Amino acid sequence: MVPALRYLGTACGWARGGFPRGIPAAACGSALGWPRPLCQGGRGASTSSFDVVVIGGGIVGLASARALILRHPALSIGVLEKEKELAIHQTGHNSGVIHSGIYYKPESLKAKLCVQGAALIYEYCNQKGISYKQVGKLIVAVEQEEIPRLQALYERGLQNGVQGLKLIQQEDIKKKEPYCRGLMAIDCPYTGIVDYRQVALSFAQDFQDAGGSVLTNFEVKDIEMARESPSRSEDGMKYPIVIRNTKGEQVQCQYVVTCAGLYSDRISELSGCSPDPQIVPFRGDYLLLKPEKCYLVKGNIYPVPDSRFPFLGVHFTPRMDGSIWLGPNAVLAFKREGYKPFDFSARDITDVITKSGLIKLVSQNFSYGVSEMYKACFLSATVKHLQKFIPEITVSDIRRGPAGVRAQALDQDGNLVDDFVFDGGDGVIGSRILHVRNAPSPAATSSLAISGMIADEVQQRFKL
Repeated sequence: MVPALRYLGTACGWARGGFPRGIPAAACGSALGWPRPLCQGGRGASTSSFDVVVIGGGIVGLASARALILRHPALSIGVLEKEKELAIHQTGHNSGVIHSGIYYKPESLKAKLCVQGAALIYEYCNQKGISYKQVGKLIVAVEQEEIPRLQALYERGLQNGVQGLKLIQQEDIKKKEPYCRGLMAIDCPYTGIVDYRQVALSFAQDFQDAGGSVLTNFEVKDIEMARESPSRSEDGMKYPIVIRNTKGEQVQCQYVVTCAGLYSDRISELSGCSPDPQIVPFRGDYLLLKPEKCYLVKGNIYPVPDSRFPFLGVHFTPRMDGSIWLGPNAVLAFKREGYKPFDFSARDITDVITKSGLIKLVSQNFSYGVSEMYKACFLSATVKHLQKFIPEITVSDIRRGPAGVRAQALDQDGNLVDDFVFDGGDGVIGSRILHVRNAPSPAATSSLAISGMIADEVQQRFKL
């Protein structure tokens, strides 16, 4: 893993605007009533001008837009989303776990923001009446050799300030998870589950209620400086950045925050900033426990992570609807939004092979990669792993379920970038942009904490 990366952006000349905002969001309907046609902020995309534009309508982008408009109500702020609905990719395809913050390197952004973010998510859900369940999590050692790693993980969790952690023995494992076997476990009672898309849509409603504008079906194609017209257009002077979409529509703005997830490297490159770190998409396939067998699992059950490998491993995850997800594996996706095994994009796979450090990653983790591909193809291989924890599970108890795609930043040496990354750039456009470059799990848990940090950074660097 590469060292934690912090802010890499250059100082920018942010200024206060004041273009009138769109119609009140109340006219757009309740966020919890979506998906239905979203309000376009009362202005057509071809004529919209904003002080700040947020590119990306996932949970991080929506939380950031919300934080900015609540802190700066006099500014006009818009969100651009390429899909017709908000929060349907990483936000809408994750496991729904509210993570406690135990896994991450002490003092890293992931550690700090996850612990803060979990507390903020619980508080926000309570305020908004959004359902969640604090089901807890057991991280279970099933082999003697795993116990030293488990104890080290427990110490890391204490360093990170995770609430309520306990090391428990076999008899206490049985009390919490009667069908789970294990030698020792970390009990993480603060871990929960929630529907993150519902949370994200609530963020969007807050944003629109405060006067923000959401433009959907706006796939960004170009980001450039406005060209001066002979009449020296006031908009061209006041809102110098032009963002065009694939349909030829455009918005103008003073400053940009990008939260583009699976496309964060490409959006950065469009703005003239560095394309590195490159995004490599990893698909995670879940299995579903049949309803008549869901009694076998009460809370989250996770394996002890192995630091030699880049992902956490297959685990048991209860969902808000009462179902139990088993997984995910981690295999290379052949398309950035490739949720099916045979989804393919020539451009996406060419970029992964030629621009990133994927070949080095594969060579360093060849046996792990082969194992993950084998488990993706053969249910019996995944079941064999699951039986280490719950021996009663059989192949007939499970069926194939949904999949998600993780936007993972990868450096040129084949190392997974291990922390959240935020940067800017140089030049007339780059100096007016803040990019969220790497925000995989636990970004959903951390979203409110991330948004507060982004609002602080925007205010400090750009003098809003």
